[in-house]
Amino acid sequence: MDALDNVIWQALTTRQADLAESYESARRFPPSVTTLGAFAEATQAGYDSLAGLVGNDPVALFLDSPRTPPSGWTQVAALPLLQMVHDGSESPNHAGGIVELTQNDVPEMLGLTQLTKPGPFGQRTRELGSYLGIRKNGVLVAMAGERLRVPGHTEVSAVCTHPDHLGRGYAASLMRAVMQRIRDRGERPFLHVRHDNERAIGLYRRLGFRDRALLHLSVVRRSRQ
Repeated sequence: MDALDNVIWQALTTRQADLAESYESARRFPPSVTTLGAFAEATQAGYDSLAGLVGNDPVALFLDSPRTPPSGWTQVAALPLLQMVHDGSESPNHAGGIVELTQNDVPEMLGLTQLTKPGPFGQRTRELGSYLGIRKNGVLVAMAGERLRVPGHTEVSAVCTHPDHLGRGYAASLMRAVMQRIRDRGERPFLHVRHDNERAIGLYRRLGFRDRALLHLSVVRRSRQ
C-alpha cells in the first residue's frame, strides 16, 4: 500500500498514532482536533468498529469510491475530493511578512476557517503541525498549515484567505513557506481539495502539484433510533 492510500488510516496508525482514538478496526482523531476518522476497510465490520468509537459524533471519511453507508448510518455530506501531490524536489521561495501562529491565535484561526470553509478545523487542529499566517493591520487575513502526516509525506491544509484580501498572492506565499518546511524535513507535500474548486486547483498546479487520486469525502453519523 502506498503511504497516500487510505491516508487518514495511515496517519492514525503511523506518524500520528499518538493522537488516535481506537476501537477494533477503526481510528479517529479527537473531535476537538478534527472530525477525520478511518477504518482499515470500508466493510460492514469497519462501520461496526466505527460505531463503537464515535457514538453519535459525526466523522469525516476519505473513501476510494462513492458509497452509501450501511443501515444504521446517515450520510450528512458527500463530495468528490482531489488528492494532489507535489512533483518538485526544491524548497520553494516565499515572500516575507509571514508569522508563526500560536495557541493565542486560535480564536482568529477558527473565525477565518468558519468564514472561508477550507475543511474541518477545531480548537486543537493547530496541534497537528506548523501553521503560518499573514496579518494586515493586526488582523489575521490568510493562513496555511500542516495536517495529516504519513511516512515520507505531510499534508498542506487549511489554506484560506479572507474574501476581502483575495488576489494578493497570500495563499501562494503561505503555501511555499509551509512546503519549504516540509521539504527541509526530507518529506513530500500533498493536499486535498474539492474537485470543483477550480481557483484553488489552478494555484496548486502552478505551484507544482499534480493530481494523484480522486477520493470521496463522506461525513457520516449514527442514525438516531
